Amino acid sequence: MSERGARRALLIGLLIGVSPACAEPSVTILDLPFRARALRGPGSEVAIAVATSGLLPLARSRSADPATPEPEAPIAVVWGDAGGAALSLVDGQVTTTLLGAEAVDGLATAETPRGALPGSRRAVSGPLSVHLADPRPALAGGPEQAGALVIRERQPVAMGGDPKPVPIVTTTLSAAPDAAFALRRPRIARLDGKPVVLAVTVAPAGGAALALFAKAEPGAAASGAAWTLMARGPDQAAGPGGQPLKPAAIADFSGSGRPQIAAVAAPDGAGQLQLWALEAGALRLARAAPGYTNVSPGEGEVDLAALVEPEREGAPELALPIADRSAVAILSLKEGIRERSRAALPGLAAFGLASLGRGPAARLLVGLADGRIAVVTP
Repeated sequence: MSERGARRALLIGLLIGVSPACAEPSVTILDLPFRARALRGPGSEVAIAVATSGLLPLARSRSADPATPEPEAPIAVVWGDAGGAALSLVDGQVTTTLLGAEAVDGLATAETPRGALPGSRRAVSGPLSVHLADPRPALAGGPEQAGALVIRERQPVAMGGDPKPVPIVTTTLSAAPDAAFALRRPRIARLDGKPVVLAVTVAPAGGAALALFAKAEPGAAASGAAWTLMARGPDQAAGPGGQPLKPAAIADFSGSGRPQIAAVAAPDGAGQLQLWALEAGALRLARAAPGYTNVSPGEGEVDLAALVEPEREGAPELALPIADRSAVAILSLKEGIRERSRAALPGLAAFGLASLGRGPAARLLVGLADGRIAVVTP
């Protein structure tokens, strides 16, 4: 082979070898007959409610046992003033089942239970539900805050006989003396096989911190408190618009078998993505990287971050917008914070981000500021 032919063969081989790694994510717009204003992902309270309500052809019934967690609904739900839709992933394509906006709105009202802080959303996992209550004027300015974190636990009911009301044990927690809870949706996770609740507290000076609450050990709740503060992170300054620290997800990002907390500090400013680990009863900052956000001005407490689960075993990745919300990044947090890919959006990410599917087959749904839904193929 001549020298020129050898060079050409080498160049072709190099191009073939690097093309898959350099492939850019593709972005399309979902064809919907309405402008959306809300998006909820798989496993959300709204998605489970839609999947078990009879609104879909293959709807499931709810479990009769209140202690049994509802299975994750493999659908996302979007809705606006003129309509709604359930979104699912079939053969690599996002398919839609149109729903009435009134029906979805009715199911979504459960996200803010009676007595909860207006504009807040509760967290639900099996028999546990957690919400913010007791509105308070904002400390050091900024968004409204809450004086209480309310944890409700449904108790098992003996089967048979006449129907009985489900007993519920309610625990009300305060942030700390002179402190409050930020308007951040609580999170429920499991640590060492036990449930924990994550919230964000705000100090009088305005700094926000992650706070983990856990059930008191048997015999250790002499004060009557069934839940106690397990660990609290350091106070961190809010962004220039007063937006405090906001959790993004809780998952085993490192593959170590123990979950970590991903959160964004100053999400309306520099947007520092942080990964926190619980070690020796304290929250330790494991790593951080600037340039990301999970808030959208004027959109309230929306989810602008989503886990991208692996196809088989392995650590999940995190998807969230970059700081100016013009693109979505997919990051691996296993060893450092590494941006695996980035997809430019045809508008600003605004009212939600969700993931359908797993691994390379996953699709990201992004609610844009103009009411469209972008579909990102990583």
